[in-house]
Amino acid sequence: MKYTIKDVADRAGVSIATVSRVINGSSVVSEKSRQKVMEAIEELDFKPSQIARNLVMQTSNTIGVIVPALSNQFTGGILNGIEEKTSSCGYDILVGGTGGDVERERRYLELFQERHVAGIIFMGWQLKPQTVNVINSISVPVVMMNRNASGLKVPTVSIDNFRASYQMTKYLIEKGHRKIAFFRNSVDIDACGVEQYSGFERALAEAGMEIDRSLVKYGEFSEERSYQLMSELIRQENIPTAVFATSDIMAIGAANAIKDSGMDVPGDVSVVGFNDVEMASLYRPALTVIHQPLFAMGEEAVKMILDSRNKDGSGMENDGRIVMLPHKLVQRDSCRSIPVEEEGK
Repeated sequence: MKYTIKDVADRAGVSIATVSRVINGSSVVSEKSRQKVMEAIEELDFKPSQIARNLVMQTSNTIGVIVPALSNQFTGGILNGIEEKTSSCGYDILVGGTGGDVERERRYLELFQERHVAGIIFMGWQLKPQTVNVINSISVPVVMMNRNASGLKVPTVSIDNFRASYQMTKYLIEKGHRKIAFFRNSVDIDACGVEQYSGFERALAEAGMEIDRSLVKYGEFSEERSYQLMSELIRQENIPTAVFATSDIMAIGAANAIKDSGMDVPGDVSVVGFNDVEMASLYRPALTVIHQPLFAMGEEAVKMILDSRNKDGSGMENDGRIVMLPHKLVQRDSCRSIPVEEEGK
């Protein structure tokens, strides 16, 4: 005969809630009640299923992860950290790839809530109003990755995108570059991109330089799109001395267009990236980049969910706090200094 949690409660003379607390290791149970439950479990040879535990506790040892692209190296770096941390803590992950589609984001958010996940880690290239509304409507704790999103009061794991972009732009200026192209994603509720653009703008202003709007391009985190944009600049003979792309994949697209046109990187045009995915160091010339600690960011997102859950077992309150992890500028081979006599050419 297969016994249920109710049978255990009846045998022990306690409530179902008390049995569930004992099964899930809660400390809010007297030693006497705990002993009764353990004896009843042994007598009935009761083996609680994970599904039953989830239904009783209205939560599970599973964390949902929503990503825009499973094959992307940026996403993969963070996922590696998430998987390592959850595995070491006895948790599992459910991963949903959305392709940036708002409807698929909504479905995964609602599905994970129905599965009573312990929390949701959300990554997205853009954050649309429809997705903001869904996140605000569900009860499951959500942690955002690399985004201080307007309209949401949820914890975020990030680097200081403003400071990182400012640092890279200042680096290029100190290298003698005065004609700098900026390849970004978009401006559609993209707080990360807004902060990066603000850092770029600040560094130029401090150097007495104005932004050349013809050199600000929207690469959509796409190698192909960035290749097209760089090719257009070359055809128009509006060639910068340096390209600062806010993702490594966009930097590679721009660099490929430069090389395919017969020019050299960094001899003719320097190219720098952002994130430091594996390909950045393998590409030739190896990319100078802003390094984000992607693995550590994934671990930290899991830790935020688990730490809050362990405090009282009720889950994490959405509070809008931002955990900033350190970034660094990694100098490689894709950026050169411009001698004084070349400046202004």
